[in-house]
Amino acid sequence: MKSLVVEDDFISRLLLQKILIPYGETHTAVNGREAIEAFQLAQTEKKPYDLICLDIMMPEMDGHEVLKKIREIEHDESKGLSHVKVVMTTALSDSKNVISAFKSQCDGYLTKPLDKRKLLEQLHNLGLLKYSAS
Repeated sequence: MKSLVVEDDFISRLLLQKILIPYGETHTAVNGREAIEAFQLAQTEKKPYDLICLDIMMPEMDGHEVLKKIREIEHDESKGLSHVKVVMTTALSDSKNVISAFKSQCDGYLTKPLDKRKLLEQLHNLGLLKYSAS
């Protein structure tokens, strides 16, 4: 599984990296602009991401904007056939943000502080991991 962690908080970024590295190649971006660049580069190189863990509150571009842009790029490039799994990993748990994320086609939503078991269960449910976490 190839993953991209998009998180401006250093500690949260390290935690997600530590959880995901055992399952495959893991890259990071510290803001929305970097996330779009990394996503486009992976698409161009024909080595797309399987998973993007995306924070909402970030400088330059928030997670909602990043998700919309990713879905636009996917639609333009593959007529909507390919779809990276995007799990929002954020401190925001209000219904407005949750609904907005799912309207923009996120695949999962986890609130901070992140629970390793919940993240790995979600990845299992999305078909990215063969076995649920212990």
